[in-house]
Amino acid sequence: MNHPGRIQPDIIADDIESPKGWRSFAAHLFAPIKITWGQFFDLLVPLRHSPHIRRHAASVIISRIQLVAALFAVMVPLWSIIDWFVFPWPQWAQMTALRLASGAIFLLLAWPWTMGKTRIQADAMLMVMLLVPPVFYLLSIVITADLQVTGTALLVTKMYALMPNIVLAGLAIFPLTAFEVALFSAPAFIFAVAGLIMGGEALSLDQHGPMLWLMVLVMGVAMFSGMSQLHYITALVNRAMIDPLTGAYTRRSGGEALDLQYRLAAMKNTPMAVAFFDLDKFKSINDTYGHDEGDKALRGLADKLREGLRRGDVLVRWGGEEFVAILTETGADGAKILLERLRQSGFGLRPDGTPMTASIGVAERNADNVSDWPQLIELADQRMYEAKRGGRDRAVLPGGVVLKFGDRDIF
Repeated sequence: MNHPGRIQPDIIADDIESPKGWRSFAAHLFAPIKITWGQFFDLLVPLRHSPHIRRHAASVIISRIQLVAALFAVMVPLWSIIDWFVFPWPQWAQMTALRLASGAIFLLLAWPWTMGKTRIQADAMLMVMLLVPPVFYLLSIVITADLQVTGTALLVTKMYALMPNIVLAGLAIFPLTAFEVALFSAPAFIFAVAGLIMGGEALSLDQHGPMLWLMVLVMGVAMFSGMSQLHYITALVNRAMIDPLTGAYTRRSGGEALDLQYRLAAMKNTPMAVAFFDLDKFKSINDTYGHDEGDKALRGLADKLREGLRRGDVLVRWGGEEFVAILTETGADGAKILLERLRQSGFGLRPDGTPMTASIGVAERNADNVSDWPQLIELADQRMYEAKRGGRDRAVLPGGVVLKFGDRDIF
């Protein structure tokens, strides 16, 4: 007999042991993260990251490198004061020169250079910054090799031996994938082992295993921290660049995509078209059936457009009921074929069950001889209004070509 308020252990055990129970447990455990397997793969390796993600991650990495480098540009040379007290001449002078050289490198990394923040630049700067401490460590071994250090001097030299660990710990502040953390960690392990060999020690598992195990643990923590930061950045960027209602790019992120695609097309001298879609009589849907039905119509149109576009094309919600499709490596003839296929598959249904239609304007880089992407958008916008004035449910393309969908009984 079951009693109210009393926990039934057998029921809970059965539920957890069942596949459904495990899924429920995992869902509750990982609910705050809400990460899919695809997203998890993107945190492991940087193969599928979009240009937006790479650019924002690069910006964060470079900013943090400059901050850390600025601190070390001051702290590393100042540490020479301790070297003066613990090392004799000429070792303290050599250590001071080594610190000044390291500080100069950090200063160059911290300097606010006027440059674009690309991922290649970010990775190069990060690798340089991470190489300075272990190289300093190896050179300090060479400088102090002939000294019989004791007391405070011995303590200082042992602190130098921790520099590879400092490198691994420092990786924790950067948004990196697991693969990137492992890649940037490799020099620290190599230099740590090299330092032991240069110090005259014979490598053994029982003596040096704990040190290497600690380094692996520190790398693991850095890996988890880097993946968490990257996931957070990805979520923020996607929220800023993706329209939450339709799943299309926002106007701002769409403008960035247009700029990139136009520059690539101009550089390779390939065609590029944009199609400007405006849902016909959309206001009547909101006025008659309410905004929920209007939102449903917009989602339906976006879904239909995405289904018909190619993998490399980009869909942008330009504003309200207006959408822009960026058709990469597509000329005017290719855009015409695409629009006919889109219209045949339909744009969804209005709340009363009748087919939704759209007025469409198309502009193409070569056919219209434009000099930048804003001109391309302006031409497509003008042709969209021309299609609307001409009776709606049609498309106006370069050269005055008009596709009158309704007259062709597509539905």
